[in-house]
Amino acid sequence: MRHQTKIVMTTEFYKFLDEWNELLGLPTPQHHRKIMRFLVDVWNSAPHRGLLMAFRHSGKSTVVGIFAACVLYMRPETRILILSAETTLASRMVAHIRHILENHPRCAALVPTNKKEWAAGRITVNRPIGIREPSVICQGVYGNITGLRSDLIICDDVEVPNTSNTPRKRAELRERLRELDFILSPAGAILYIGTPHAVDTIYSTSADADSAEMLSDAVD
Repeated sequence: MRHQTKIVMTTEFYKFLDEWNELLGLPTPQHHRKIMRFLVDVWNSAPHRGLLMAFRHSGKSTVVGIFAACVLYMRPETRILILSAETTLASRMVAHIRHILENHPRCAALVPTNKKEWAAGRITVNRPIGIREPSVICQGVYGNITGLRSDLIICDDVEVPNTSNTPRKRAELRERLRELDFILSPAGAILYIGTPHAVDTIYSTSADADSAEMLSDAVD
């Protein structure tokens, strides 16, 4: 039964992706479907850790944003945290997700009439009451995340030259990313998306390389 449920979920994510591309008048590249399948596998399967390293201009961030929007469509109660090297970078992903929610034909019911929390850095969809955190919130990797709880954490380009160009900075970044386990809900998922910037890249340890799923430059 678990296997059948997983297949249905994957199919729904594919449909969501294809419908969005149809709205834009674009075909869905095969490697985008491969990325989406990888993301859904990480979401569904323990240890719920994944590392996505695709070639530049592959559209990986685009697909991740579509994936996040589909998660909210299927489970509006989900709490998503976007982390990037800088808050301004993370806010771009939030804006991308917000744009999809506002325009995807499946998501009309999620968009609130009162857009008090419908901004660049945080959005809250229509969902069951009683959830304190926004549906999607972003921070720089060293921003304040104290008190947050998240079901899905997307680390989008947290390793850049400014955060990883010395051994000390890489050690500090690794330590910071270890703290994410304290705000992640049980069975929550962490996705790392980025490009290594050092031989001893933080991605070799942050995603728990021995057990996490990884999709690399093979997505061509």
